[in-house]
Amino acid sequence: MSATTTDRPRDPRLNWATLSQAERDAAYDNNAAVKNSAALIAERNRMSETLRASRNSLLDVPYGDRERTKIDLYPAADKMAPCLVFLHGGYWQRNSREVFAMLVEGVAAHGWSVAIPGYSLAPDASLTEIVTEISQSLDWLAQNGASYGISGPVVLSGWSAGAHLVAMALDHPRVTAGLAISGVYDLAPIRDTGLNNALKLTDQEVASLSPLRLPAVHKRLDIAYGTAELPALVFDSVKLHESRMAAHVPGNLFPIEGADHFSILSELRRPDGALVAIARKLVG
Repeated sequence: MSATTTDRPRDPRLNWATLSQAERDAAYDNNAAVKNSAALIAERNRMSETLRASRNSLLDVPYGDRERTKIDLYPAADKMAPCLVFLHGGYWQRNSREVFAMLVEGVAAHGWSVAIPGYSLAPDASLTEIVTEISQSLDWLAQNGASYGISGPVVLSGWSAGAHLVAMALDHPRVTAGLAISGVYDLAPIRDTGLNNALKLTDQEVASLSPLRLPAVHKRLDIAYGTAELPALVFDSVKLHESRMAAHVPGNLFPIEGADHFSILSELRRPDGALVAIARKLVG
């Protein structure tokens, strides 16, 4: 079920200026907040390694000139089938496309294609460059997807930092709709945490790359989060949905009951998962 504005949580950063550095860091530390995060990450990585080795796919296809600007393609039998383009998380400085391959099986069971672009990471790339690379990957898919058996509508989805990138790339012409999962949509607090050691966010980037500070894109964007997420992420999700409602643009808010920042991904991996059902409704 989608949430209403009455579910809006209290802003956990109301007293941000009075918090210690450790408290600010903890507000965005998903690994520490989820006690079994290490086990969940290890399981994700194992499942992804198995899937990449066993499933019909086109891996490591360059879409740009940098080491990480490659895309993994999992085309469906029907080239006109919808395609889920998934953007991985890791606070723009960790992880890679390879360790999220396990998500393919969720929508693929319903006849969808899947594409997973990689992107450069901070500090080797600025967030401005990362956002540009996502658009570049979508440009590549628009120009070359048909040659690889992918011509159907694109649902752009992403988790954590990937959800932020979804919101930033929603306006791309190749994108039909978006599904943002467990995202951060205001960069200003991030600049006050240890995450900024690698990101080195500028004033201009906070203003121009924070979805909550930008005009709403007039395409459907569904926003999901786990009810056991850190309060800062829940707040950003609810606030982004509210801002889009105020702009009269389409999209629903989906709190996934009991899910934390890592377990929520099972809802996109399982063919009967809640996020798979949400994604399917975005194109039909």
